[in-house]
Amino acid sequence: METRDFATDNQIIKVIYITNEEINQQKKTIQVNDEIAAIVPVQTKVASQPKNLPSKGYQWREQKMNTWRYLMAAGMIAGLVLHGLIRFGGNYNIGSLLFGEKALAQTVASKYSNLNHSVNLTKQAKTANKQPIAVKYVNGAPTPDWSNITFKNMKFGEGGSVEFPNINNPGMKESRTWSAGQSLSEVMELGDFEATEFNIEDFTLEDIANITGIKLKDLKLSDFETLKWQTLEDLALSIPNLEDLEVGAIPPIQELVTKVTGNAADYQTVGEVLDNYPELGEAELGKYVKLDKYKLTSIPGIEDAQLKDFTNWQNTTIDQVPGLVDVPFDQFPNVPIPDVSFIGKVDLPLGSLESGRWKSISGSYQAGFNVSCEKRCGHIEVSGSDIVVGAQWMSGKDQKVKGGFGILGNLNGGKEPTGRHPFGKSFKQVIWDINEADGSISTAMFFRICKRGWIDLGCSPYFIGPVPFFTYREIDPIILGTPLSVPKKVTP
Repeated sequence: METRDFATDNQIIKVIYITNEEINQQKKTIQVNDEIAAIVPVQTKVASQPKNLPSKGYQWREQKMNTWRYLMAAGMIAGLVLHGLIRFGGNYNIGSLLFGEKALAQTVASKYSNLNHSVNLTKQAKTANKQPIAVKYVNGAPTPDWSNITFKNMKFGEGGSVEFPNINNPGMKESRTWSAGQSLSEVMELGDFEATEFNIEDFTLEDIANITGIKLKDLKLSDFETLKWQTLEDLALSIPNLEDLEVGAIPPIQELVTKVTGNAADYQTVGEVLDNYPELGEAELGKYVKLDKYKLTSIPGIEDAQLKDFTNWQNTTIDQVPGLVDVPFDQFPNVPIPDVSFIGKVDLPLGSLESGRWKSISGSYQAGFNVSCEKRCGHIEVSGSDIVVGAQWMSGKDQKVKGGFGILGNLNGGKEPTGRHPFGKSFKQVIWDINEADGSISTAMFFRICKRGWIDLGCSPYFIGPVPFFTYREIDPIILGTPLSVPKKVTP
């Protein structure tokens, strides 16, 4: 038996020549002239490691799979060689065979490289296909495709509820309740997005109608929740030129004035009846008028007022603003822009059995974004640059941190899931489920409740959720945003 080695880029191909006598001893039946060629690929160490290494978990799983890949390749190559010898027969030319073996070895190495490349592309394709919301990519990292996202098509993944403090605030509900599969638009209110990147309050009803194509004249006053707690004085301040119109020309206002004062006052202007009947300054429209009796446009100019001009506009539920649920986010006055100052890679997802993790880059606005974890520390390790390598983003399912401010800051015990804000203040991105077996993680969006009106109640922690967000696999890019500082040692 004779053995010869042939080198390719990253492998050594061993060619073993066995005589007929040796074959007979092994009880084989294939015979070609004097020798049989069997080719077995053998893995060898690479002289220099590539600069962009796969993740730790990926390397571990690949090592287990390599043995099977080589065995499969060996069987395929041996079959091809035997097929060629049997087909062409005749005299056996060693020089010719050696040339063919080396070419074949190079072909096998090329095929194996292509196989690995295909596997990586397939993993990336699967990650993209499984995203629960519309996605586009910036520098390889998933970001929301706001042109295909609305409040209506964003759904809660789990249920929850919260009770509010007993505060006299017109339009304020006593509680919030949400369930899995429920639309975000049925739970969230305009004020929850006040002072964020969206600037929804700058919309007028006419703006929304132009975007969505709804016909305001076909809607009723009851379709605009804000009107329930507006007084006549509020409306006069909110709607341009309303105070100059006669009461008799505005049927719902006429009904309000008649019921509150006992006088029709049809020929007085709105401004005049407010001067003559101060009690109209306290009478809420929804308590005296059946709003579903009148068309939305029965109050002239209502479509031209900005949402933020109405009193306590913050308490209006999203789906109670005509057409707002169907406005794509990229049509809002502003839209969150991803903070791509730092983009890392998901290096190694680790589950809840982890403990004593201190190299944290997650937390909250109130607690900072380096909150360490003592027990149940599911997290991902991040790579991608010298700045972030080894940094740990903790799972919000395991760790809660301080959040919120003002009176509402006490909701949910003053706690929110740990996470980051690479997409701004509108919501928080939180690592949720971690699957060590296949190296994947899911993330979720969490929202907060804000009441920043004339009575400033502050904002709650980010705990309204979870709403399914992006999923990631090992080596996938992930936007980290700012602020970003990685602890160098355990903090006291």
